[in-house]
Amino acid sequence: MVDRLRSAQAVPPLGAYIRSLNPRLPRSVQTLQAGGLANAFGNGLAIPFLFIYLHNVRGIGLGTAGLIVGTNAAVGLVTGPLSGMLIDRIGGRRMLAVSLVLMAIGYGSYPFVQVAWQGFLASAVAGAGNGGFWPSQSSLIAGLTPPDRRHVAFATQRVMMNLGIGLGGLTGGLVAQTSRPGTFTVLFLADAATFLVFVGALRFVPEPRRAARESGVRAGTYRDVLRNRIFVAVLALNFVFIAAGMAQLETFPVFAKNEAGLSERGIGAIWFVNTVVIVLAQLPIARALEGTRRMLTLLLLGVVWAAAWLLVPLTGGVLSGTAAFATLTLALAVFAVGECLHGTVQAPLVADLADHRLIGRYMAMSAFSWGLGFTVGPAVGGFLLAWEPLALWPLAAAVCLGAGGAALLLERSLPVGLRLTPGAAERRPLARGSGEAIPAPGVATRPVAS
Repeated sequence: MVDRLRSAQAVPPLGAYIRSLNPRLPRSVQTLQAGGLANAFGNGLAIPFLFIYLHNVRGIGLGTAGLIVGTNAAVGLVTGPLSGMLIDRIGGRRMLAVSLVLMAIGYGSYPFVQVAWQGFLASAVAGAGNGGFWPSQSSLIAGLTPPDRRHVAFATQRVMMNLGIGLGGLTGGLVAQTSRPGTFTVLFLADAATFLVFVGALRFVPEPRRAARESGVRAGTYRDVLRNRIFVAVLALNFVFIAAGMAQLETFPVFAKNEAGLSERGIGAIWFVNTVVIVLAQLPIARALEGTRRMLTLLLLGVVWAAAWLLVPLTGGVLSGTAAFATLTLALAVFAVGECLHGTVQAPLVADLADHRLIGRYMAMSAFSWGLGFTVGPAVGGFLLAWEPLALWPLAAAVCLGAGGAALLLERSLPVGLRLTPGAAERRPLARGSGEAIPAPGVATRPVAS
């Protein structure tokens, strides 16, 4: 007994808490996340500097350069639903590999762009891959992770993505020089290489088994997905959150430079703070939310994002210099906390609502809600900035608050078993002798690969 007490006293509470943040994910999911980290680093190297490359290096007009960059998202909206059908037919791993190769070709082609049509072509090829990337990767995470660990798996994905992009952006900023076009060639080719590294990592990731594939039962169509009214309502809510929240991150740099007077270096520093907050806070927040109401978390998300956006217009003529920099840094740090709340709830809830015979289609529709939000949000935000720069942020805050309230109203429609974020105390035992997790209520029965 004395030895046990000494052993317990030897473990500091902080150390125990840090160990409790271990995601405890299957090795296959860890491999998938590692490949995603390498790929996110490559995206951080190239994507933040794409607009600068097209305009400042290749001499393409700002408007045309914007259309080239937007082509990626537009093509992704078209290819995303198609990729969902292919995922259900050939599997998420194969579809992810195809998507990664297409993006490697697209981004690897940018060094050869000399005129606008070549830029449109490179962006379209990359967009075709991008449309299949998120549904296929999300379907793999959902299929390889037991239901009670999905919130942690998707939270870890958010950490890896932001860590990679943050480190890549810092590195790319040290390499890129508009006076030396060859430096951009290095960035784009390095980005293309990381896509191929991810393809190599997929060799060690199994394809999840699905009941429909093994039994020969007809999987279904998009009509079956759209009949799931609760799922459609969750996607509509996500579209509003993305359009008024996350998509306005694309308009934020323009406001910070033109209205608050910040330099490009200052804006980059603010973005890095946003990344650091997500990397440090995502897993602790995911753990803290275990056992709590998912829709209450989304209500809190609306409040947090509204608070962040209401800080921004304070710098449009009221504050300047260091005060403006500090205020905008605080705004994006607060916004990052909201991103962590969103990352803990949205994707795991989609996976839990999905019929896993149609997981590809469900994830494709989820990605579509993101893509639509990132299409509508910046377009509306840009118009508002041109009309009245200070009006955008209070309006976006009001929409975020409204979406939070709508989330709370939606709660009563959710299946009772899906209203809480799974917690350690709620984990279900493994089926004896099967090595497979028993699904949570409301989740279609499927074996879990490990």
